[in-house]
Amino acid sequence: MQANEGKALETRVDGKTYARIPLRTRVVMPNDDLDSVIAEYAKDAVQPGDLLFVTEKIVAITQGRSYRLDEITPRPLARFLSKHVVRTSYGIGLGMPETMEMALRECGTLRILFAAGVSVLSKAIGRTGDFYRIAGDKARAIDGPTKNTIPPYNEAVVLGPKNPRDVALRVQKLVGGAVDVAVVDINDIGGNILGSTLDKAGERRLVQILGDNPLGQATQSTPMGIVREV
Repeated sequence: MQANEGKALETRVDGKTYARIPLRTRVVMPNDDLDSVIAEYAKDAVQPGDLLFVTEKIVAITQGRSYRLDEITPRPLARFLSKHVVRTSYGIGLGMPETMEMALRECGTLRILFAAGVSVLSKAIGRTGDFYRIAGDKARAIDGPTKNTIPPYNEAVVLGPKNPRDVALRVQKLVGGAVDVAVVDINDIGGNILGSTLDKAGERRLVQILGDNPLGQATQSTPMGIVREV
């Protein structure tokens, strides 16, 4: 068991210690089958009582929701709006025309415009985060390329996964019902559980357990992991 650079293998939440075990894989490609990837890298690694967490990115890639940059033609509105997005240290978000174009397609033009308008007003009074609260999980889950992204996704936009709870339920059957499963969107400034076999309290606890992003955000090639109470 080896931690990703700068990431701890264990964390404590509510007085309990949890191991976070990264599962290193080959680069998952659009023609891969998610169930086959899970069977190859995770099925024999989990134990009863574990939680298997899978990043939203590999779920979306295997659903055909990855698009090369040269496949996306941003409209003028996407170019305009992307200029006003605050870029963060962990990723480009909607701060490039191609990712903003996909947000317009995924969420609808009116919703993105409304979110942008509210965001401008709320920033004027010192409040942040309203854009994604209004635009929703579909916009938040869009991943754009960064300098550290593993090829070929350094030249691609990946959308959020479809039906993540259904995916979690299917994967749970594959690995065994005694293991919980969650599809997660975790980065260095926070995270969301997009779909899981947990209840709401369990999802909130999982966000705390994964709060320091133990899988990393760049070239680690660890798109899934195991949470195990120790």
